Formats: sequence, structure tokens, C-alpha cells
Amino acid sequence: MSITKESELIGMKKISEIVGTTLKLMSAYAKVGMSTKELDDYGSEILKSYGAKSAPYETYGFPGYACISVNEEVAHGIPSENKILKEGDLINIDVSAELNGFWSDNGNSFVIGKDIHNHQPLVNASKHILHKAINNIKGGVKIADIGLLIETEAKKQGFKVIKNLAGHGVGKSLHEEPENILNYRVKTNRERFKKNTTVAIETFISTKSTIAVELNDGWTLVGNKGGYVTQHEQTILVTDNSPVILTESNGIWN
Repeated sequence: MSITKESELIGMKKISEIVGTTLKLMSAYAKVGMSTKELDDYGSEILKSYGAKSAPYETYGFPGYACISVNEEVAHGIPSENKILKEGDLINIDVSAELNGFWSDNGNSFVIGKDIHNHQPLVNASKHILHKAINNIKGGVKIADIGLLIETEAKKQGFKVIKNLAGHGVGKSLHEEPENILNYRVKTNRERFKKNTTVAIETFISTKSTIAVELNDGWTLVGNKGGYVTQHEQTILVTDNSPVILTESNGIWN
């Protein structure tokens, strides 16, 4: 959305702090032996305590309050009592919510317990690339140029990007224009970031796959060639200078 008045900025800051705090608390709460349903229920209670509504649950009828993806799951993982977290699992928690007509979105991938499967380099790459991408965004910058930066950085570190998942505008709804802030460059895309708009920037860094494919449950996405994917996401306000990280309360760069 385009921020045109102070009340809109206050609304976006408030919901962004809530989803950021929820993500931070859920990330800290996740432990070996816990089901992803238990983790989701915990996140749901935090959102409710703020009066916020889960975006995937409210908007799409998603069977959970946060998307919790484990190991080979790329995104949109359904919380389940039967999915028990194990030592060394790669987990992604994606929290988005609405409060007073404002929407915000953020995500974090990390390793449960000890990194016995060596997922940490992929996690670190994704965090670093998101940080670098966001620091290069300001009004007038081409969206395609940020896509090029993300893919170039991923290749430098021996990784690929998922090409059919993307960041997006956010604010008055969960997904707005610009719809496709991709992790690679589309040369024909002339669109530019606009000052005073709020967007969700997310990385999808991969070990093997380049396309996310939906499973028969109608939600869960996995890679077309297997392997693992990490996602990190922040909602930001685009300015003429460095962006304002509205979801910084998630602490994913700490």
C-alpha cells in the first residue's frame, strides 16, 4: 500500500510489530519433541492476545494460523499433531496477520537444536541475502535489479533460488501490487519500487530446486528437484534512503 497519512503508518507499524514479535516468540518456543500444531497453537494465542487475526486462516481458509514448513517443505506447511520436530530439522515459520484493516507479513528459517545435517550455511545465506537486498531498496530502484542481486548472491554461495515464489506489496490486504518481487531478474519487468509504499521482501534460497510444486493436500509446497529451501521475510517501508524495517521486532538478523 501507499502510505499517505500518519494514521496509516501507525497502523502498519502496529501490526508489523505484532507479527514480528509473534515470529520471534514462536522461533524461541520451537523445541525438539514438539508438534508443529502445538507451535501453531502457541502463535495463535499470541496473535489473539493482541487482537490480531491470522492472515492465511482468515484470507484463504488455511488449516492453521501460521505456515510451518519442515525439512523438504518449501512453504505453506500445514501445522499437524503428527509432525514432531527432531534434532537438526530445518524449520520455516511464516507469520502474517491483520489488525484494524492493516496487514503485515514476515518469516524465519532456522535449525531445531544442533545442526547435525549442516543446514546452517543455507540459513545464513538466506538471512545475509535478504539483508543485502533490503539495503539496496529505495524509491526508483527497479524490482528486477533486486531480483538479480538475490540470484547473483545465491549463486556466489553455491545455491539456487525458487523462481515461482515472490515478495509482494502488503498493507490493506495480504497480497497487493507489486505482486511479483521475484528472486531473479525478469528483464522485461520495468516496474520500480515506489517511495512510501509497504512491501514484503522475501528470499527463497535453495540447494537443488528452482520451482515449488504443490502437494495433493492443496497447500504444502516442495521443490521440483528435492533438496532444501530457506525463506526469510521482512515487511518494509520504502523511502528515498534506507528502508524502514517494520517487522524488525522479529530479531531474525540478531
